[in-house]
Amino acid sequence: MSPERYAAPRLLTSLSFGTGTVSLSEIDRILLQQCIDGAPRAWQDFVERFLGLVIHVANHTAQAKGIKLDESLRDDLVAEVFLVLISNDRGVLRRFRRNSSLATYLTVIARRVISRRLFDLVGNQEIEVDAGHQKIASLATRIENREEVERLLERLDPQESNVVRMYHLEGKSYHEISQVVGLAENSIGPLLTRARQKMREGA
Repeated sequence: MSPERYAAPRLLTSLSFGTGTVSLSEIDRILLQQCIDGAPRAWQDFVERFLGLVIHVANHTAQAKGIKLDESLRDDLVAEVFLVLISNDRGVLRRFRRNSSLATYLTVIARRVISRRLFDLVGNQEIEVDAGHQKIASLATRIENREEVERLLERLDPQESNVVRMYHLEGKSYHEISQVVGLAENSIGPLLTRARQKMREGA
């Protein structure tokens, strides 16, 4: 992948959640269906359209975790995301409910895949986290279904909702969250525990 392709495409307007739902565009709906149906060149067109988005997610996720990516590792992470998308007869794409933009859905998937991969690399001591950044927290306990999280967030007060969103959907560390909301870092865990209990009760 050439350096000029590392810029996020124009379709990427925001990676932050909670900024409103963008509907699936007709162009993306057609491209998605063509990919699922295995139409000629559909997968190549899909990769070309969303390559910049996935690269942007890789860069952003690594930076948020205090990890420096070289070009080789970045390419590996991006390739792994597209491999997940195409595996099992494009199962991830088939499960898209089409109630948001395709870019938003792919951002969630890409961040999840990349975060897990970085977590494994850090755990195996294949890469290091910069000093001053908290190591990647275990992702096994993080809630996987973004739509379900969004629904359950409605049961929380604004502060709880904000903290849960940053931790579960944006992948921020306790330290990063504490800086944003102005709470002590050791209070983030108990707040999340209380919020999860409310969410379980509403599930």
